Amino acid sequence: TVLWWNLFEDVEIRVVTPESPEIPADFPRELLNAASISVVSRLAVPVGAVSMLYYDNTFVRELPTGVYWFWKNGVEVTHRQVTVAKQLLSLPVQELLTSDKVTVRVTMALEYTVTQPRVYAESMTDGEEQLRLTAQLALRDYVGSMKLEELLEKRSDFSGYLLERLQQSECAKWCEFASAGIKDVIIPGDIREIMNTVLVAEKQAQASVITRREEVASTRSLLNTAKLMEENPTLMRLKELEYLERICDRVDSISVSGGADLLGQLSRLCRGRAE
Repeated sequence: TVLWWNLFEDVEIRVVTPESPEIPADFPRELLNAASISVVSRLAVPVGAVSMLYYDNTFVRELPTGVYWFWKNGVEVTHRQVTVAKQLLSLPVQELLTSDKVTVRVTMALEYTVTQPRVYAESMTDGEEQLRLTAQLALRDYVGSMKLEELLEKRSDFSGYLLERLQQSECAKWCEFASAGIKDVIIPGDIREIMNTVLVAEKQAQASVITRREEVASTRSLLNTAKLMEENPTLMRLKELEYLERICDRVDSISVSGGADLLGQLSRLCRGRAE
């Protein structure tokens, strides 16, 4: 028997029969917050996640983001939370061997989204670990099939290769892959020095080829000029006067010693070719 005063305010009595473990959303929250943990239990699903709800290990439904309350009425209420927001998986440094027996250290990352949370919750004990293992094996096969130079040149092609491998794996049953790729390729110090030496030698060889090409072009230009002068005496005479002008610009005074007729030769040069 329950007694209460009704002199000052109305009293509402609600009889609740917990037929289902889940408490309706319209139930007064202040009562639930004050209730003992031996009577009710609380489940909060954060943003970017869903929770698989089970009664006595039997799937009931998928709970979106929110707060849920349950009666402790003898039914075992369990759940498994699954993140459905886009996630980034980064692999730690992997020491791998290329096809030309060079040990490199490689890091990679991939983005994925869980699209089948129930499949993920019921078929995987650790989906992220399986995803990591699949990516590691794909990375090892990719690096091991290439020489070091090929790996450095085609590192951007790894994205398509890895996505194709992931689509063929068990992981594709519960998630979608947005992107993947190699972040860093770390080369040992001695190999790096050798590659730098080779690069310097290649650049020097390229510079030598360019220099020889320019020398050939210059020689060809001189040959063409000589042919023009040979065929055109007037052009030859203009060239002589041009060089004579350059000589005179650099001469302050002329001292003549000996019996050589230098002044006569210069005079004849200015008038025309010496006979």
